[in-house]
Amino acid sequence: MKPNKPSLILFFFGLFCTIIFDWTEQDVFATYAKAIVLPAIFIYYLISSEFQIGKTEGLIFLFCFIGQVYDLMDIESSDLGGVLSFLVVYSLIVMIFIRQHERIRLTKRDILPISIVVVFIVYLLISVLSLQLDSMRKFIVIYTMYGIVLSVLSYFCFVSYITKGTHIALLMSLMAISYIFSDIFYIFNEYFSYSIVLVLIRDTTQILAYFFMVEYFLEKARIQKKTIQ
Repeated sequence: MKPNKPSLILFFFGLFCTIIFDWTEQDVFATYAKAIVLPAIFIYYLISSEFQIGKTEGLIFLFCFIGQVYDLMDIESSDLGGVLSFLVVYSLIVMIFIRQHERIRLTKRDILPISIVVVFIVYLLISVLSLQLDSMRKFIVIYTMYGIVLSVLSYFCFVSYITKGTHIALLMSLMAISYIFSDIFYIFNEYFSYSIVLVLIRDTTQILAYFFMVEYFLEKARIQKKTIQ
């Protein structure tokens, strides 16, 4: 067994337990299960990257940890703390896209699918912000910035996949989709009455977002090594 496999197995075990405990409404055990996944995927990343981690990637993991701690604590300031933490995470990922990826070159055939993507992202942003939750009204500027940064991140991911169709672009898109669904269903859980289905989708997509993010980081590192060689 490869050295990175046990941590990956532990990650998916945490995901499986989270789904089971969410479904059976065992909130305490679900919290413990969710607490496993991020350390497990971080260890998987460290071992897979041979303990080479960039400053930006390190900060991303740090703020993911902080955001998850706020989520698991579930105190009065958790919502704002989690939003600010993942606002930093998304901003840092966008910085990686801008600094370390080639410029996106559009062709005529890309205009239609990209236009559909842009309309879809803008529609989601406006729809979610229009819910006007009580918690959102107090910090509408922060939530708006959060939505805009996530929209920019999603745009980079989807347009990269449309124009290039590479494996790394696919990982980027899956990461963006997971983050989008995680955030949307988090809002739905706050806006609508309690639903196990909404909780399951929120937690599953949040955990999968970590997996696709790490796979994206590892694939990016492999491409950079090949370029240097």
